[in-house]
Amino acid sequence: MSVAPAATNLRLLHISSSAVVPRQCPAPSSVQLVGRSSNSRWFKPPLRAALQTSLVLREEGESGGGAATLRELCRGHVPDHVLSRAEGIGYVMPTDVQRQALPVLLSGRDCVIHAQTGSGKTLAYLLLVFSVVKAQRSAVQALIVVPTRELGMQVTKVARMLASKAVDNDLEEKSSCTVMALLDGGMLRRHKSWLKAEPPSVVVATIASLCQMLDKQIFKLDALEALVIDEVDFLFNSSKQVSSLKKILTSYSSSSKRQTVFASASIPQHKRFVYDCIQQKWTKRDVVHVHVNAIKPLPSCLQHKFVVCTKKQKHVVLLSLLHSDAPKSAIVFVGEQSEKSKKAGNGPSTVLLVDFLKTSYRGSSDVLLLEEDMNFNSRAASLSELREGEGYLLVATDIAARGVDLPETTHIYNFDLPRTAVDYLHRAGRTGRKPFSDEKCNVTSIITLEERFVLQRYENELMFNCEEVII
Repeated sequence: MSVAPAATNLRLLHISSSAVVPRQCPAPSSVQLVGRSSNSRWFKPPLRAALQTSLVLREEGESGGGAATLRELCRGHVPDHVLSRAEGIGYVMPTDVQRQALPVLLSGRDCVIHAQTGSGKTLAYLLLVFSVVKAQRSAVQALIVVPTRELGMQVTKVARMLASKAVDNDLEEKSSCTVMALLDGGMLRRHKSWLKAEPPSVVVATIASLCQMLDKQIFKLDALEALVIDEVDFLFNSSKQVSSLKKILTSYSSSSKRQTVFASASIPQHKRFVYDCIQQKWTKRDVVHVHVNAIKPLPSCLQHKFVVCTKKQKHVVLLSLLHSDAPKSAIVFVGEQSEKSKKAGNGPSTVLLVDFLKTSYRGSSDVLLLEEDMNFNSRAASLSELREGEGYLLVATDIAARGVDLPETTHIYNFDLPRTAVDYLHRAGRTGRKPFSDEKCNVTSIITLEERFVLQRYENELMFNCEEVII
């Protein structure tokens, strides 16, 4: 498949143990192509052999001034009406990850997209999806797997916006291809009828709902052109979902017949993951690892702070921070309630905190709640209220930490310290989500003295500095 010319052309080397095959592919001059064979000597022979067939893209510095527009990067591959819709929404210039990943994706290569939160990974893989989907074909041609209903709703919304096609008058629109949301808590009976009557071109699905349909053979993936797994590390680390995910990757469809894309801001041991992709046949052997901002896992616009207090003082400290910071839109992350606390008959800490803030917080923002134990309709209502309101103060568990896009969020408060550095990264990534903005955003952790060393470990692992705030 040929690739449309961009601002700069670079020879993309497909490195294997037997030959070096050059392929023309557009890429900015700031990207270095490194064959895995150059630094795989530390691995045992089977791992080394597998890695020699893959490729890694790393960003070496800031992009040049002559960067191609999104339309120029995608011309000849993505339908014109999709590009026009993207421009209408505001996507004109590509972000770093889009500039680096799109040439790979549009060349037909399997890809692991590894980039910061809020960097534009979703749009990159959606543009790929619309480049392979044929609206006139009655079959599921693209499948996007997500870990949560909330992320699925968000991806579906963007996909439908891009798919909608203007007709005779500008006020009336219809979709050039159909996008189905097959998510936990949805009306599966209605989806079953839809799938049998007229299969959608694109399906956005959570694993449980998807496997329920596939196991009952309501639809098949015989015509699948592209498979996207979003937040891949989260899904592989979920004991409830990993076996079903592997079935989707190997049993329901074959990697040799489709293009496979994995995406996440955090892929621990990514070299090992690429090896597993090849060995387990989740991808083809020439999979490309696009790793953007490998040196800085967190956006540079974030300012990290912490306050030390006792557990009993946390509510008062949070209230003091909210009044002094006066955030227009903020998220307060709370840890999940332990089984011990539930058995003791204690109320969820999220609910207790919401009740406290509703009676004590003097700000203008509405106090809202989002957690796993809420029913799906309540969760959807909370997200809808967030996006429609002028400002918000959202109290949430880690269900809001993965992929949920609330670009107006300027402040993150860790009422409870996240369990891992990866969790810290994803919580912090709910702010600073405007790629071309210089606005500074804040991440503040409220910790006990005993937790200081844990936060220091996160600082070392994620390479950021945390400033202490005295209240």
